[in-house]
Amino acid sequence: MKYNYSEIYEQELIDHVIPFWMKYSKDEVSGGYFNCLDRFGNVFDTDKFMWLQAREVWTFATLYNELEARPEWLEMAKHGADFIEKHGRDGKGNWYFSLAQSGEPLVQPYNIFSDCFAAMSFAALYKADPQEKYAEIAKDTFYNILKRQTNPKGTYNKAYPKTRNLKNFALPMILSNLSLEMEHVLDKKTVDDLLRTVIHEVMNVFYQEDTGLILENVNLDGSFSDSFEGRLINPGHAIEAMWFMMDLGVRLKDQQLIEKATEIALHTLEYGWDKEFGGIFYFLDIMNKPVQQLEWDQKLWWVHLEALVCMAKGYTLTGRAECKDWFERLHDYSWSNFRDPEHGEWFAYLNRRGEVLLPLKGGKWKCCFHVPRALFQVFKTLKNDQSA
Repeated sequence: MKYNYSEIYEQELIDHVIPFWMKYSKDEVSGGYFNCLDRFGNVFDTDKFMWLQAREVWTFATLYNELEARPEWLEMAKHGADFIEKHGRDGKGNWYFSLAQSGEPLVQPYNIFSDCFAAMSFAALYKADPQEKYAEIAKDTFYNILKRQTNPKGTYNKAYPKTRNLKNFALPMILSNLSLEMEHVLDKKTVDDLLRTVIHEVMNVFYQEDTGLILENVNLDGSFSDSFEGRLINPGHAIEAMWFMMDLGVRLKDQQLIEKATEIALHTLEYGWDKEFGGIFYFLDIMNKPVQQLEWDQKLWWVHLEALVCMAKGYTLTGRAECKDWFERLHDYSWSNFRDPEHGEWFAYLNRRGEVLLPLKGGKWKCCFHVPRALFQVFKTLKNDQSA
């Protein structure tokens, strides 16, 4: 590769991204973290979103576990965990979507991804500080997720029953990563059974052999639904899922799974890349019909960061030159357009031409997660590769 990318990504993580969150996101008065930060780190809204709070707990706990045991990182993780442990769940153990600054519930627990990231965060924290309560919260939440997985939104589901019953790609995708993140607090049979299920769902049910692409929604029997939801392609989701599959391939010593995931990721990148302006489209229609998402042509931070991780892993695990070429193209685009060299961290939303749409660093959907996780994953993946 052209540069020592491992060093570049490590330096960006430690010197420019993590210091931003350490300095600006901690709520010293009420606990937890401020999610909504502008370009300069100023708080522009005090609502706290559970999945983002949990993601930040996970980030600092994981850096402590896997990069360096810095006391300030563990303290930062526990600061957030104490807040969400106290305020984050309803009486049935479901995690709210959002809270007011001091912890009062704002939005009901309609979104199971709050639960997924809460489970992941407490499992990581248990590894850093093995208090039994952390493992119990992680396990209780995980088994609650499994109970809810066939109808994640429960009473908050807006769809009319039995008319167009679809299942969504996001949950099996996240479970494929969550199962490995929680392996140390779960029994082996639970993990092994779940891995078989999620690999089948991702690689056989949502993946379409005829197009080589992964759909966001399919009918309950796995068949195609000719509807807005059924035709939807989210290239970023598919590519992120493929590096999860690569990790599972390593865990299971399954080179065939790694090779197939690499091929799907490369095909998805080629399909989703904007040939005119560069970058990866946010949403597309598999039949090239108009999509319902008005933001379909925006370029989002997490999509490109997950693609960088995927191509780094694909290159190291398969040696395919296409992965190296794509990594370098993605690096050039992402570092030129998303990175903020003046104030730290990265921008989130670009228009199709690559211009910044919103100069925020954190909000309702962005937090201390995708940027640091991707930087860490790329750094870790390439550090032993002399050509990287």
